[in-house]
Order: sequence, then C-alpha cells, then structure tokens
Amino acid sequence: MPSADIEAFRKVLASSKHIIAVAGAGLSAASGIPTFRGAGGMWRKYDAMSLATPSAFKKNPSLVWQFYHYRREAALKAEPNAAHYALSRLSFPPIRQQVAPDSTFTLITQNVDNLSPRANESFFAECGEVPSTDQPHLLEMHGRLFDVKCTDKACGHTEFNTDSPICEGLRGTEQFVQRQHLDPELPADNLPKCSQCGALTRPGVVWFGEMPHHLDLISEIVDKADLCLVVGTSSTVYPAANYAYAVGMSGGTVAVFNFEDNESAQDADFAFIGPCEDLLPQVLGI
Repeated sequence: MPSADIEAFRKVLASSKHIIAVAGAGLSAASGIPTFRGAGGMWRKYDAMSLATPSAFKKNPSLVWQFYHYRREAALKAEPNAAHYALSRLSFPPIRQQVAPDSTFTLITQNVDNLSPRANESFFAECGEVPSTDQPHLLEMHGRLFDVKCTDKACGHTEFNTDSPICEGLRGTEQFVQRQHLDPELPADNLPKCSQCGALTRPGVVWFGEMPHHLDLISEIVDKADLCLVVGTSSTVYPAANYAYAVGMSGGTVAVFNFEDNESAQDADFAFIGPCEDLLPQVLGI
C-alpha cells in the first residue's frame, strides 16, 4: 500500500537529485478547465476523444474547430491555480534548494491549456529572473492549444495566437458546445486561415495517432529521474503513462497527487488523494 506520510515523503524529496513531474488534466481542473475525458462526454453524438484525430479533422474540420474553439475560450478565461504555482516554485532553483538541495526538476505536461507556462511567467517575473538550468523546466509534450498550424505542407507556418475568437466565423459557437446542442455547419471559408498563405489551419495540439513532442529529450530526463511526481493524471495515455513506471523500475520513488484513487496510485510509493491545488503546496512544503 502506498504511504500518505508527508514527512516521509519530504525526506525522500530532500535526498532526490533528479525530479520530474508528469501532469495531466487534473492539474488544471481547479482552474475551470474541463478534463479531456469529461469535456462534453458524447458531445453532438460524437465521443469527444474521437475529435482529437487527423482523420476527424479531414472529415469535418468545422466540427473539430468548434470543439477546439470551445477549449480555447475556456483556457483564456482560466487562471493558474495553486498547484501550477507550486510546480513553478519547484522549478526555481533558489526555492528548490530549500527542499531538495542540488537537484534538477522538469515538469512534463500533457496539458495544452498554457496555464503552466503562464504560472511560470508570472512567478519568474515576480522573482525578477528566469531560472537557467542544465535541462528545461517545462516540456509540453502534447503541443499547445494556442499554436495554430497551417495545413499546407508547402507553407508549414505555425504561430502562437490567443485571439478571442480566433476568427469571426467561430464567434459564439462555444455556447452551443457548452449546451451540447447542434449548431449550423460552418463553411470552410469561415474557419481559421493561415496568416502567411491563407490556407486552412488546424489546432497545434498532438492528436491521437500523432507523435508527441520532445520524446527523445523526455526519455533522457526520465532515465535519470529518481523521483517522479504524478500530478492529476489517470496514467492511461501513452507514452506519458509509462514514465512513472520507468522511474519506479529503475529504483526511483513515485508519488501520486490525484483527486481520485486509481490503479496508478495503488502502485506508487506515496499517494496523496485529494485536490491537487490543496495537496501539492502542502506536501511539497513550498
């Protein structure tokens, strides 16, 4: 059985040298971001997960863009919560030195909502400096919701875009999505276009069937890790679901922070069950 002993965990944290956190949708739940599997359920008679595929976009870009416009608008209204900021503090060497001397830290997030980068930007600005480390403090392995990618391979332009709405043709459609009502099909001319060539764009997230970002670098970091914090994820989507297992198999410690007790928590060395925004700052002690 995993332990919920905070003092015992802090002793492990203090002796750890290479710390990683693997975060999922539960990290952002307190910010009002719907969890991916709960975002609408069977929305418009479609399984929400089936919208996150290249084939779904090819078949009906209007439907997919309306879903992602809804997610963009929700993320734009959200603010980072206490769990995001706890991980930002752990990213900052002078603070991390207090709880885990001479250690490294990387947050590997499956989230695409931009809340972890916003928390880091805000916290680092408050501190007056950006931490310089031998490895990145944040890796967004599933891409970014606000990246917009041109579908014309000859162009290939990608830009970061937080416009609300991203285009006039999508204005207000988030209300239909939220009520789970059908709304009129949008012609392709009304969907977001590339600012460079005018071709149809797509959301800059990693869809099912596509390769996550930074895999080689993540693999190197996971191989070195001696402590893995699993934060707000059901650990069912690979390859991220395998990272904690890999750390445990190499002799490292796994600590789960999750709202629900699941199989990944039962296999961990430590399990802290409850809201991440409450538990993470409390248990880390920062």
